[in-house]
Amino acid sequence: MSLIAGSYEKFIWGYKLKPSNHYSSDQKTLTLTQLFSYPAHLSPITTVAVSGTAAASGGTDDTIHLYDLSTSSSLGAIHHHESSSVTSLAFYTPQNLSVPRNLFSTSADGFVSIFDADPFVLLTSVKVHKKGVNDLAVHHSGKLALTVGRDDCLAMVNLVRGRRSFYHKIGKEASLIKFDGSGEKFFMVTEEKVGIHQAEDAKLLCELDGKKRILCAAPGENGVLFTGGEDRSITAWDTNSGKVAYCIEDAHSARVKGIVVLTKNDGGSTAENPYLVASASSDGVICVWDVRMAIKEKPLPLAEAKTNSRLTCLAGSSTKSFKRPQIGDSAPKGEEKASMEDS
Repeated sequence: MSLIAGSYEKFIWGYKLKPSNHYSSDQKTLTLTQLFSYPAHLSPITTVAVSGTAAASGGTDDTIHLYDLSTSSSLGAIHHHESSSVTSLAFYTPQNLSVPRNLFSTSADGFVSIFDADPFVLLTSVKVHKKGVNDLAVHHSGKLALTVGRDDCLAMVNLVRGRRSFYHKIGKEASLIKFDGSGEKFFMVTEEKVGIHQAEDAKLLCELDGKKRILCAAPGENGVLFTGGEDRSITAWDTNSGKVAYCIEDAHSARVKGIVVLTKNDGGSTAENPYLVASASSDGVICVWDVRMAIKEKPLPLAEAKTNSRLTCLAGSSTKSFKRPQIGDSAPKGEEKASMEDS
């Protein structure tokens, strides 16, 4: 398993999660081994995304940087967003593929951009919001995405046709939007509240109250949603009942800025450890938790890394060995090149 974190100080941090070689009752059972750390951007990093060994970061310097985690190397940068900060990134990887098909980015000027991931070239860019896009969620089918923006609106993007298909004023600015694992529901975060909506018609099913501002969220298995924020805790919500399932109180000494759920049974190493959740805080600490322990008692992290920087975002996945294409590489001969129309 690998984790990648971005920081306010422009640094990108890469870690690999491995079993500890020296286990005892008072020591951590896992270790976060640093893969790399260097100033990848010219200004603060705002968002990161990972799929397998492919990773990307975006920042207020208007650029997207690409990485190969298997070799801890940089694949170069995409300078598509001119004079506009990159606000969110997401990969789309079909279940039958081991490499991402597309990379999606959003920007502070209201655009959603769609890139082919083999090679990393721009397919189209769509004006979706009148103001900046705060977050994007790609449906597991790869055919549509939901976005929320600073214009207090919710939008849907048809990824097959490359155009906006829905735009609705919600009356307040939402900062985060996520699909659940089934794609039948989506979660929309506004300040300290999380709205659970039916994906088919956006009907509000219930609303969760986090008491303090929520800064990050990640869907887990069986209808569980993990959130973190200004309360410095990691809260697991049962979205079926609308109640708190369990909570790791004071998980960090500062605001929680990123959560990664390492539970998806994708054939990788996470299938062997279906209860691991990673979190990052603005004081530079990354922790990995066994969330089963939170049901009985306050758990101790299984692994911990201190970056001594102000972390802003976190992403991760299981790693698989495959060759990442460089920017501008052509597709291998004899292999069919994926396109949006195939979604």
